[in-house]
Amino acid sequence: MNEIIDIGVLGAEGRMGGAIIRALRTEPKARLTVAITSPDSVNLGIDASEPAGLSASGVKLTSDIRAALDNCDVMIDFSSPKAAIDAALTMHETRCHTLITGTTGYSSTEESALLAAGESITLLKSGNFSLGVNMLEALVEMAASRLGVDWDIEISEMHHRHKVDAPSGTALMLGEAAARGRDVNLADKQVLSREGRGQPRQAGQIGFSALRGGGVIGQHDVRLASELEMITLSHDAFDRSVFASGAVTAALWAHDKPKGVYNMRDVLGL
Repeated sequence: MNEIIDIGVLGAEGRMGGAIIRALRTEPKARLTVAITSPDSVNLGIDASEPAGLSASGVKLTSDIRAALDNCDVMIDFSSPKAAIDAALTMHETRCHTLITGTTGYSSTEESALLAAGESITLLKSGNFSLGVNMLEALVEMAASRLGVDWDIEISEMHHRHKVDAPSGTALMLGEAAARGRDVNLADKQVLSREGRGQPRQAGQIGFSALRGGGVIGQHDVRLASELEMITLSHDAFDRSVFASGAVTAALWAHDKPKGVYNMRDVLGL
């Protein structure tokens, strides 16, 4: 008999949380057993599938992360940096030792704390769970490695008006790919803003721009421009379910993997 993986969702009332719950409803190899939301939510105690627009699942919304981690094999997280770090730090005391996180907006200190916690659990972290975006990441790294620093790299992204972090986690992921291709540290080369009248663009910089508006799910463009030509690598997401499907695929892949830090390129064999 095939094993059914028990999945928890951290950030269950968010847009991605609801998409994960809907994706799990159609996944025969997994089932929703835990749904965690904010302790301030007015929906605590109701069926977790109700906000996602589904029939009842029998899983109630809770804010007790410690208890929830004893009732799942894998936790999928789209919440906040603090909640993700707290879950990772608590896991060594519980049944669940696998965290799939798509949360973005970490400070450098928070990022370090999460990765340190990931050394004692199975941590799969990605700024984007889409197959197309992860293929785009590989193409950006390849292009950056083949083209010289006289090719300028600019990354632009647009998301819905409710997104609070900028640049997006996906844009930063693409920036990291470009930096790897050039064998440089992104923090040393990134330019996040160009307001005012500063100096002309310097060779080797990796620029970012962010737009927010409407209900845009996610649009990312990477431009590599020389004096004579330009290459544009792009990805558009049409439905949030593409990220939810990828996150569930990552959860199924990671649940029996050794402790350590992984990403979607590991899942996809890129």
